Amino acid sequence: MNYITLSYGDLVIAALLIGVNAALSIRLRLSLERQLLIAASRMVVQLGLLGLVLKVLFETVSLPFTAAAALVMILFAGYEVMGRQERRLAGWWSYGVGTGCMLFGGTIVTVFALTTQLQPEPWFHPRYALPLLGMILGNMMTGIALGLNTLATNVGRERSAIETMLALGYDRAEAFRPLIRESVRNGLIPIINSMSATGLVSIPGMMTGQILAGADPWDAIKYQLLVMFLIAGATGIGAGSAIYAMAARLTDARHRLRLDRLTVK
Repeated sequence: MNYITLSYGDLVIAALLIGVNAALSIRLRLSLERQLLIAASRMVVQLGLLGLVLKVLFETVSLPFTAAAALVMILFAGYEVMGRQERRLAGWWSYGVGTGCMLFGGTIVTVFALTTQLQPEPWFHPRYALPLLGMILGNMMTGIALGLNTLATNVGRERSAIETMLALGYDRAEAFRPLIRESVRNGLIPIINSMSATGLVSIPGMMTGQILAGADPWDAIKYQLLVMFLIAGATGIGAGSAIYAMAARLTDARHRLRLDRLTVK
């Protein structure tokens, strides 16, 4: 299978487009040029380090090493989820809920795909496990962050209605049901939009990469469909479990609303 190799000079030429964005920011006084350059630099460093780590992992093929790398990815993803919330749970809960739900949903879906559809030998081979988990986590982060942020915002806005329902004898599950429904809906909207536009409006990165590498278009399409189904499932599991966990944390055993457990970023 033939594919076009890129030189470092090719990457430098492409990187000049970041300079165009920076110049536009300066011209319009957006004050984004520093963030653009820092983000681009971080991306280069992070991907370079990732390449070194993956090279070692691919040569070693060890379950403990693969699991450790996956855990590091999940821990960093949890930090990103926490950082995207304007209002979040106080204390370690702000980090623990998102991270725990990504660990739960991401692990289940990734292991499911590795042991049923892909079936590499061995099943935990990092060449398949880590890229798949990375794509799943990248989309789960958005869904979980949107869902949690929606719930935290709406709880403050609907405080009187929730407390009225609780005072009338409704349990916390019934009082929170409309808010949970809206939060889960918002968490799922990005992946729904992505699936709706895939193929007609956009060609996803994974499929594009495979085609550029010389893969048969139909094989690339099948892989992309598999990945989108996995991402949708993981996003639903992660966002749903995180939202229910936050709702439980914002009430107590006596079915009282506990907004003191929320903090503003």
